[in-house]
Parts: sequence; C-alpha cells; structure tokens
Amino acid sequence: MATMMKAAIFVEPGRIVLDDKPVPDVGPLDALIKVTTTTICGTDVHILKGEYPVARGLTIGHEPVGIIHKLGSAVSGFQEGQRVIAGAITPSGWSSACQCGVGSQDGAGTRHGFKLMGGWKFGNTIDGCQAEYVLVPDAMANLAPVPDGLSDEQVLMCPDIMSTGFSGAERAGIRIGDTVAVFAQGPIGLCATAGAKLSGATTVIGVDRLAQRLVVSHHMGADHVIDSTRVDPVDEIMRLTGGRGVDVAIEALGTQATFEACLKVLRPGGTLSSLGVYSTDLKIPLGAFAAGLGDHKIITSLCPGGSERMRRLMSVIETGRVDLSAMVTHRFKLDDIEAAYELFGHQRDGVLKVAITP
Repeated sequence: MATMMKAAIFVEPGRIVLDDKPVPDVGPLDALIKVTTTTICGTDVHILKGEYPVARGLTIGHEPVGIIHKLGSAVSGFQEGQRVIAGAITPSGWSSACQCGVGSQDGAGTRHGFKLMGGWKFGNTIDGCQAEYVLVPDAMANLAPVPDGLSDEQVLMCPDIMSTGFSGAERAGIRIGDTVAVFAQGPIGLCATAGAKLSGATTVIGVDRLAQRLVVSHHMGADHVIDSTRVDPVDEIMRLTGGRGVDVAIEALGTQATFEACLKVLRPGGTLSSLGVYSTDLKIPLGAFAAGLGDHKIITSLCPGGSERMRRLMSVIETGRVDLSAMVTHRFKLDDIEAAYELFGHQRDGVLKVAITP
C-alpha cells in the first residue's frame, strides 16, 4: 500500500491546495476508506474564506463515499472491499451528548477545549475526505453499506446535504397538511424542500434569486416558487397563504435577510427552522418576533450522523421516494479540486454540487 496520498489542505484563509500527506494509520476502532467520490460543501467555502476557523494543514471535506481499504482490529460487521458511506457527523456513541440523543454535538463544549458542533469532525477537528483516503473514527457506529444498484453519485448527498435538509423539516415537526416556506434553494434548501414534502406538507413554497434553482425546486417538490428578484417574498407568501402565514419557515442560506424573512412569514405559533451557517451575529426584529409574545419556536439543527441515519437516507433513495440526481451539476478529478473550489465558491455556471473523484 502507498504511504503517501493526495489531499486538499487548508493552508490559510483564501488558500486550499492539493498536496501530499501520509496515509493515516488505522487504530483499533477505525476504518481506512479509499475515497471513490466526494464533494465540496458550502461550509468548506466558509473555511476557505476564513469565516470558520480550522487548523492549518487540515484536510478538508466531510462527505465520503468509498471502499473499505483497511479495518481496525476491533471493528466487526464489515469487510475490506465493501462499498460504504459515512456521515459528515461521526458520533462516538458513548459521550454525554450522544447519550442525550444529540450525537451531532458529540464532544461539544468549551470547558475542555472542544469546538462547538463536536460531532462534526471530518475537515473540522480531524482530517477530512477530499483526499485519496480518509480515516473514519468509531467505524462501527458510522459506516453504512451502500445498497447494490446505487451509484456513488446517488448516495453522495446522504452524508450531509440530504441529512441536513431533511433534519430542518424533521426538527420543525412538520405535520400532514402544513404550509412550509423554504428560503434559498441551494443544495440544502432543495433537500429541505424535498424533506418538507415527504414529511406531509401539502403546500411547499421555495424562494430563491436564481431561476434555474427554482426549476429544480419544483422537481424536488415545491408547489410554488418565488423569484425574490421580481417580488418581495414576504408579501408573496402572505398573499399565497391568504394572510395566515406559514406553519414552518426553513432558513437555508445563513443571512440576516433570510432569517428575518422567515420570521416575518410565520403564523402565530409557527416554527422557524434554521439550517444556515451564519458568519455574523443575528438580530431578531421586534415586530416580526411579536416582542417575544408570538408563541414562535426557533429551532436550530446540525444534521444527525451515524450508520442508522445513513441507512435510512439511502433507503429513501433506493425506493425512489426522492431523486437527487439533478443536484450534481459538475464533475472534477481530485487533481483539479482547486478549480472546483473556484467554481463552487463563486457559484458560477449554474453549479449546485460537484462530484470529486480521486
């Protein structure tokens, strides 16, 4: 086996470069995965811009599809050569957060020097998967076999984007018959749209500035789409709902403007489900918040991880409940990942998600 591998490494704000790194050693509970397909996430762009801090020299990326290359001595239930995915969130299963049912926050906190969102380790606190190999910790809790007949690209959204979007719908408690607005139809917003429909919403409204994304939004289950460059989305949503407002508004961009708009369109007692990654402080407008007396809920989510979550998401794909094939718009080799970042970071050429193959 080779001792060195290619990896996309964070050098400093504004620079992620492809360079050589040692192939990781495999501990007893680990699995070494030969990456066959991965992708770039909006969070990776926040890292690139210096808006989210990570250690210099870290391998970036948290969405792996691959083949088990080597198993740790204590790992059972898997075989070398098996096709697998692992979630962007890799909970240990034994921490206080995991035992409380929030594995996404595994190891989170500040008292012991851990970062917030501790369950997100790949490309955050440990080397990630924009590389030829990635080391998966606590492999038995985090690996999920890919069903026969599903391609890498079909399951590529499961580790993060699909899980995140769906969690925005799930955590909001969407009920059959609900009306839901999803602000921003990027990859996460599109998956939130699909998740809202699957959860029983009978009216789903997608909002974006880009016409092509609104076309895909219809494909993902939106009943109405709003081009926010043409009309005020708050006014249009209130018109569509007869002045009632929506039961759930999902924020999928991470800006003050979309957060405020979500709050403004809620019915009394409605739920704002926040998925965006914010890079500045948020302000809550007094009127839209009903001075704190509107019985609103503001829910935040970090996508659940673990093998069972991945199994469930792949089952949704396998049974044809959701088709996310339209999400992959561009394909690059790992050797060209710097060009992929340039394209994705500037949102050029109608890009939604890129598939990276080592």
